[in-house]
Amino acid sequence: MGAPQDVARLTAVVRGHVQGVGFRSWVRSQALALGLVGHARNTDDGRVEVVAEGAPAALAELLARLEGPVPGRPGRVTGVSARWAEATGRPAGFVER
Repeated sequence: MGAPQDVARLTAVVRGHVQGVGFRSWVRSQALALGLVGHARNTDDGRVEVVAEGAPAALAELLARLEGPVPGRPGRVTGVSARWAEATGRPAGFVER
């Protein structure tokens, strides 16, 4: 990764029909294509939490793909809550949890 000002952290919680449909795998493929690191995990209440670090523009693009209609995206998204923070530099790769 670059200098600290070149990276950020996005935590997005995705609501809708997003568990059991391949959504986390899709998120992983999108994040890797954008050069991001982090994870996507199911939560106990049926949502998917996405934590990603990388270039702010790439994170914004991932968020847009999570929020907007995207051909081939599995499931059905009804809402996304996003929180931005400074990168921690801890993640390596992008994994499904």
